[in-house]
Amino acid sequence: MSSAAADAGENEEAGRRDPAARRTRLRLYQEQLLEKMQAAKTGAGAGAGQLGLAIGATRYLVDLLEVGEIVAPAPLTAVPLTQPWYLGLANVRGSLLGVIDLARYLGEEAPLEAAATPRMVVFAPHLGFNCALLASSVYGLRQAAAMERVGDALRDADGNTWTPLSLAALVREERFLQVAR
Repeated sequence: MSSAAADAGENEEAGRRDPAARRTRLRLYQEQLLEKMQAAKTGAGAGAGQLGLAIGATRYLVDLLEVGEIVAPAPLTAVPLTQPWYLGLANVRGSLLGVIDLARYLGEEAPLEAAATPRMVVFAPHLGFNCALLASSVYGLRQAAAMERVGDALRDADGNTWTPLSLAALVREERFLQVAR
């Protein structure tokens, strides 16, 4: 093996071991992704799309610009004297996030589906709220513009009903901010 190849291998291995370097690369990637999403939203009238997810028995559409990332559920640390819908704190890549069961918050007591793959949908950093919603399923990108409006909801070509959800509006709700009992 050449000296240059050995040096490259050692640098790559050192990069894997250095958590600060990994976080920096991840942050840069997320910033680039956010820039691309913002450019897509403002360009030529085409929206960046919506993230489709299920919370309890309801399907929601969330603006991609309001979502920071989607992660597998992390272990939760319970916080005493909080509302039943406040599930606790999770450590996601060194950041503490409050995890919310939105179904319970909205008065829905539906358990997660047995076949569901739960995920945590983390709020975008620009919302200024270290929080994540527990979603029973994430369906991926959806184009709300291609859906039919039915009252306050939307219906896709497959007949599924989707409810728009604004995370920015949610963090402005007084009740949502009051997690203490």
